[in-house]
Amino acid sequence: MILYDYVAKNTKTGQTVKATLQAENEQGAARLLQQQGLTPLEIKPSRKGGSARFSRIKAKDKVLFSRQLSTLINAGLPLVQCLQSVLNQTTNKALKVVISQVIADVEAGSTLAKAMGRHPQVFNHVYMSLIEAGESSGTLDEALERLAVQQEKDADTIGKLKGAMIYPIIVLVVMLAVLTFMLIKVLPQVEVLYQGTPGAHLPAITQVMLDLSHFVAKFWYIVILIIAAIAYSIYRFSKTKEGKRVFDRLAMKTPAIGSLFMRMYMARFSRTANTLVSAGVPIIQTLEITSNAIDNVYIQESIAAAIEKVKAGKGLGVALEGDPNFLELVPNMLKIGEQSGNMEQMLGKAADYYEKELDNAIKNISTVIEPAMMVMMGIVALIIVAAVLLPIYGLANQSSITGS
Repeated sequence: MILYDYVAKNTKTGQTVKATLQAENEQGAARLLQQQGLTPLEIKPSRKGGSARFSRIKAKDKVLFSRQLSTLINAGLPLVQCLQSVLNQTTNKALKVVISQVIADVEAGSTLAKAMGRHPQVFNHVYMSLIEAGESSGTLDEALERLAVQQEKDADTIGKLKGAMIYPIIVLVVMLAVLTFMLIKVLPQVEVLYQGTPGAHLPAITQVMLDLSHFVAKFWYIVILIIAAIAYSIYRFSKTKEGKRVFDRLAMKTPAIGSLFMRMYMARFSRTANTLVSAGVPIIQTLEITSNAIDNVYIQESIAAAIEKVKAGKGLGVALEGDPNFLELVPNMLKIGEQSGNMEQMLGKAADYYEKELDNAIKNISTVIEPAMMVMMGIVALIIVAAVLLPIYGLANQSSITGS
């Protein structure tokens, strides 16, 4: 597939359209435009090249797409016209390509769900299931609005987690930069002072730091290679089945961080299930889709076990009760929802609760991290100061003794 920039005229409105689409060749691009009711005026390979799957489509772009399409469908406009209108308002070129292909498929007789299903890199299982349920029940606008809310919640949660990690990462980078500067530039000067003083011996801490300094200065490329090899090995291991289990277990059980991730998993489970149940998706299908939306093998295994229990006739709350991979509130809320017939409402309340808990956990972690990082910086500073000042102090003492 090749990315093409095109200029075309809308045969109905006479409006000139400039956008991008993906096709096998120029003839294929022209056919796609004609299927959309556009007369091609100019088609040329995009200067950006590549294909849509290599371009970044941000969460906010998909939220805006869902919300705009929901509003237009709710207004009673035909689906193709709604999609064309959203296409004209979309600024992300990669998303424009995808929407153009969705329009062509819908005009060719495909359902919206099937047309979107050809772009799994953009529309995930949750998205597809809600669109399919919305089309079946005639509530496509409501399904799209729920999707927009779901995507906003997910993006907000991920954004807060990333934000909480920015401060410690910056501090660590600064610490490493200062330590590297001291090793390469400052400590060698101290060594020069001692070389000119007969009988003077460097303190142990300074000698260790100098040995490290010499190694880094002489074999810096080996240091870089070792760090790169370790990072690559960890990355490759994390992609294996066993590695995924190790990292997922660490995410759940590491002190402080584990509670944060557990709240995030519970919030995502509850919010996703709430969205799917609200759209009328059957409970088994809801659990299967929700399992795919949660990127943790242990949670997925618990959901798979719950599915089998539900198939055997148990309620979902009972099926999840006592599971070590689920916090207690979720099965309790599910049992109340099943008994009262308000599962959708109970899932929504559980999602709201854990999202607030996650916010508080992130704030608490930030409060704990800041003093912890300050202590770490203090320790590093103390080591550096000791390595530099102890030999200078030793020289001063030796000079005073010699002078007396």
